[in-house]
Amino acid sequence: MTDTTALVIGTVIGSGVFLKAAVMAQEVGTPKLVLLAWVAAGILSLAGALTYAELGAMLPHAGGEYVYLKHSYGEASAFLFGWSRFIVAGSASIASLGAAFAIFLSVLIPLDHVWATSTFNFLGKTINWQFGSQQVVAVAVILGLSAINCMTVAFGGKVQSLLTVLKVAGLVVLVVGVFFFAPSANWSNLATPSGTAEWTGLSVFGVAMLAALWGYDGWNNMPMAAGEVKNPGRNIPFALIVGMLIVMAIYCLTNLAYFYALPFNEVATSNSTQFRDAPSVAAKAAQSFWAGSGGKLISIAFVVSALGALNGSILSNARVPFAMAEDGLFFKRMKSLSHRTYVPVFSIVVQAIWSCVLALSGTFDQLTDCLLFASWIFYGLVTSSVFVLRRKMPNTERPYRTLGYPIVPLVFVLVAIWLILNTLVTKRVESAVGLGLTLIGLPLYFYFKQRKLQKA
Repeated sequence: MTDTTALVIGTVIGSGVFLKAAVMAQEVGTPKLVLLAWVAAGILSLAGALTYAELGAMLPHAGGEYVYLKHSYGEASAFLFGWSRFIVAGSASIASLGAAFAIFLSVLIPLDHVWATSTFNFLGKTINWQFGSQQVVAVAVILGLSAINCMTVAFGGKVQSLLTVLKVAGLVVLVVGVFFFAPSANWSNLATPSGTAEWTGLSVFGVAMLAALWGYDGWNNMPMAAGEVKNPGRNIPFALIVGMLIVMAIYCLTNLAYFYALPFNEVATSNSTQFRDAPSVAAKAAQSFWAGSGGKLISIAFVVSALGALNGSILSNARVPFAMAEDGLFFKRMKSLSHRTYVPVFSIVVQAIWSCVLALSGTFDQLTDCLLFASWIFYGLVTSSVFVLRRKMPNTERPYRTLGYPIVPLVFVLVAIWLILNTLVTKRVESAVGLGLTLIGLPLYFYFKQRKLQKA
């Protein structure tokens, strides 16, 4: 039970908690609404995880969301999920984590060179693109860790275990440092800024929730191991509820520390798409109690956390096109394993190249919004499949049944639909890119389907 809870915590905590407070503050305008958005996103993620756990326990060796969709809605939906996971969600996740790594590293090493810029309009929004030293670092770390993961699964796994340890430690140091050692910290910083409404609307709150959901992304992975959990009926809901509550507590305490340590305007003007050259909000908070070289030392924890999350993302996402190729629904070369290392090297290389293209195309926040939009289309679809599979496969053994069924999955699906529609309106560019890249998979599906039938 303890190991399963630890798995939940380790899988979820990544880079979002170190960066997302800035863009959330820009959207909702008050510290209270930022904290509320973290709580709401955590509860929504827990509802999804509790539903996914039934699917994971029911189909323990099937391959996760790809097969849940295949059983409930058919092969086309499963292919689109796999394609989207590879071309949008997985690769954009790798690209955004590479960008996060560069942002954190810029506190330690000056990365302020910009060699090319361009401004253009797309779907009524002004896009400011730039290429500089941070983009070069993001590409370099993606290529470097991809090379490591080509060596062997064991080597990549060892690196992942080593890098994961410092995640929570860095947050603990940050929170304790702010609350006990920051001389300028003041509770008055949490007051609503003058001239700002206490509630700024459901639409902008949805945008803040979307940002917070990047911090919780990963909740969908642990339930896939549900078939290996002993006494799943008791241990799965316990691990998910306790684990997610601990993550929510860590995230809320960390964001509370940001606002306690810094005036609201300092949080809102931290590193984001609007303020690309500013330090991250986590780095600013660290400087409040450990100025100079000390602040830089704690930034090492942020760098390592991004590195660990990036390595884990590379390690797992390349397996998606490999599984699709095994089903005859993707390029045959994607399933080829290295004779020396027994890892899908070609899949990792293609993923690395595409991730580098994305890393050069947008900022951290733009990339995460794009991937979250695409991901939540399928999170909602997979969660709804619990209703379909209870009807289509009523006699299949279910070691664990969703706690709070049917209310919990229904609420999740309805909120997911609202988030998707809200993002289409408020983040037109990011949602259009995510949707467009996903829909490119449709003609590819029919191509591979036809080729598979011809070989049969």
